[in-house]
Order: sequence, then C-alpha cells, then structure tokens
Amino acid sequence: ISKKGEQEIPGLTDDQRPRRLGPKRASNIRKLFNLEKKDDVRNFVVRRELSEKKKKAPKIQRLVTPAMLQRKRYFRSQTRQKMVLGKKLKEEYTKRLSEYRQEQK
Repeated sequence: ISKKGEQEIPGLTDDQRPRRLGPKRASNIRKLFNLEKKDDVRNFVVRRELSEKKKKAPKIQRLVTPAMLQRKRYFRSQTRQKMVLGKKLKEEYTKRLSEYRQEQK
C-alpha cells in the first residue's frame, strides 16, 4: 500500500483493532502503564485469554528479582576472589624469583 485512498475499504481500513500482544520487557511495561520503579510489573503484564478458564502471559524479561541480584553478587565476589588469588600468586612468584636470582649470584 503506497497511500490511502478517498474511501475506506470495508473490513480493512474502516475499523480500529487493538494490538494482539502487549510488551514483554519490564521497562516497556512500566512505560505503557506509567509505573514507578517500586511498582510490581508482574501485576500489570498484558494477559491474553485462551478460553474462559485459561489465560496466557509472557515471561517478563529484564525483571530485577532477588535471585538475579544474588547471582550478580556471587559473580562479583568470584571475580574479587580471583583477583586476590592472582595478587597472592604474583607476590609468591616475585619472592621466589628474587630468591632464585640471589642463588644465581
């Protein structure tokens, strides 16, 4: 379609239909409903009705959960531990190297 004509096409351009799916990302759900950062996004996710009993909702991406924060803390502590261990090994190596150099003289 290049441009809209004068008349409406029945069943195609004459009615406005809502979008079938809502946003999946947490920040976009916040933007859609004008939510604060402290509001729970899980209560505002757009659900789709399959039958009278069953509803479907997308898995929210980029949702900050306690488990995610714990994982982040764990990874950071692992990095710190590796850095400390590397520093210790380097000190031991330089000490041993200096002892070896003294032996050589």
